[in-house]
Amino acid sequence: MNTSIVIADDHPLMLRGLTDFLTSKGFNIIGSAQDGNTAYNLIIKLKPKLAILDIRMPHKTGLEIAEACKKNNLDTKIILITFDKEEELYDKAKEFNVFGYILKEFAIEEIETCIKHVINGTPYFSKEIVSYLNSSNLEQKPDTLNLLTKSELKIVKLISENKTSHDIATDLSISVRTVDKHRSNIVAKLGLDNKPTSLSIWANLNKAHF
Repeated sequence: MNTSIVIADDHPLMLRGLTDFLTSKGFNIIGSAQDGNTAYNLIIKLKPKLAILDIRMPHKTGLEIAEACKKNNLDTKIILITFDKEEELYDKAKEFNVFGYILKEFAIEEIETCIKHVINGTPYFSKEIVSYLNSSNLEQKPDTLNLLTKSELKIVKLISENKTSHDIATDLSISVRTVDKHRSNIVAKLGLDNKPTSLSIWANLNKAHF
């Protein structure tokens, strides 16, 4: 499990706690930083597979780093840790292709699960954040689900269980290509953008309806 990780947090205790915890779980922490500029330079230089970043740091926030990574086509996947539940930050995180978004108070208990998801290319968002946003207007009206066919609904349900296209193809005995075709039809019907994470996030937020 030699996943290379850079961690950045301006709270030394949080930084040390996460670093020690992940090292004990066999992850390869190749760099750590207490401010955004240092963190971003480490990402450019060391090209880690993952970067776990505090949202609020001096010089550059975690979101600004995510934006810079996206703009410069860096392959490092970003996980943000935060105390913030604001919808606006969450929307920005989606826009900058952030793969994980977890709340600080649950960081230690959720980080491992989050990393496993992200390594497999599946976005992971704190359940607390999802349920908080569920009660806000991010939740789509259930009647949008009427636009979907039975097969599409089945696929959305499996996506909400964080299954990959490959898993879904196996579960439904269809080809991965067919799953991908369904996915793009669903995205079009729901009016979502084409970011790889959008459908997963939508499915997670609307789980209760299917």
